[in-house]
Amino acid sequence: MESPTLADWVGDVDGFTGRLWQREPALFPRNGPQAAAPAPPFDLDELDAAFDSGLLRTPYLEMVRSDKVTIPPEAYTAPRVVNGVTHHGFADRAKVLALLRRGATLLLRRVDQWHPATGELAARLSEELDRRVEAFFFVTPAGGQGLAVHRDDADVFVLQAAGRKTWYVHDAPTTAHWRLGELPDDERSPLRLHGVLEPGGVLYVPRGFAHRAVGAGGLSAHLSLTVRDLSVQDLRTALEGQLTAGLVLPARPLGEAAITEACAALLDHARARLDALGPAELLRAARARAADPADSANPAGPTAPAGPAPRETLAGAARAWEPGAPVAGRTGPASVSRAWRRLRGAARAGA
Repeated sequence: MESPTLADWVGDVDGFTGRLWQREPALFPRNGPQAAAPAPPFDLDELDAAFDSGLLRTPYLEMVRSDKVTIPPEAYTAPRVVNGVTHHGFADRAKVLALLRRGATLLLRRVDQWHPATGELAARLSEELDRRVEAFFFVTPAGGQGLAVHRDDADVFVLQAAGRKTWYVHDAPTTAHWRLGELPDDERSPLRLHGVLEPGGVLYVPRGFAHRAVGAGGLSAHLSLTVRDLSVQDLRTALEGQLTAGLVLPARPLGEAAITEACAALLDHARARLDALGPAELLRAARARAADPADSANPAGPTAPAGPAPRETLAGAARAWEPGAPVAGRTGPASVSRAWRRLRGAARAGA
């Protein structure tokens, strides 16, 4: 595996992938082999800038606690009136700080979708690992714990941005039928890693390994990059797409005979495709589908293995705009004037 981004975090990428990747959790302190690792692109200063922009709102921010106490959105957001209509869910920094002081954790979702530098990092890592990458940001006070012991459906890289946080990483699931989210009360998982992450440090948690974190000093903030891998449902969806690729059938065949004919055509096509389809091709198709989901709204472009797509900007469009050029689909002032002169001339000739 070649990944300059991982090299910044873990040092020897070959050693990491051969010994730890999807096998063992690991903590890489700031004075480790990745001592020159760049700071996370999103930190508390960037968070303040997001608050200052006035555009941060739900569902991108949430306040959580590990003690099953639900914090309603109105406890950390405020409404605004725009054009006479009240809109809810805008981040209220004063309310957020008050809840942090009472032990709650601030969770920012999909930072890659609305923070360009984080989006670029996620896109770069996605291209290097050939997997979909998403970004989340957590802010926790000392002694606070945002989430109870839980399992994620992703490999997670934690980049500590501020303060200190104590991590507890437990064992992997014992069966492939494991469940996402908080561990049931009757499930116990042996501890595999216990350590404190400081600014500049990196923690790796393999997919499915149960974990929790507790603020250990200061206002702890970290950026989590989740590397999504495939489920059996992803493979089923990709298989369906591969078996029907290139087949054109009537959308609504009329009558029993036509429906039966469509069944035969579908089966014949699927058998032929299945004979030519191997595990590697199905895996590539599933990864390509998973890496570019339809809901991707990354400002740096979709986090697909092909890399960020080129994007047109308003500033670039303004520089390329021809003075006096009419807008497509509309009649500009110059063309209106010419049309009016033609109409007036025709009226005079008819008179």
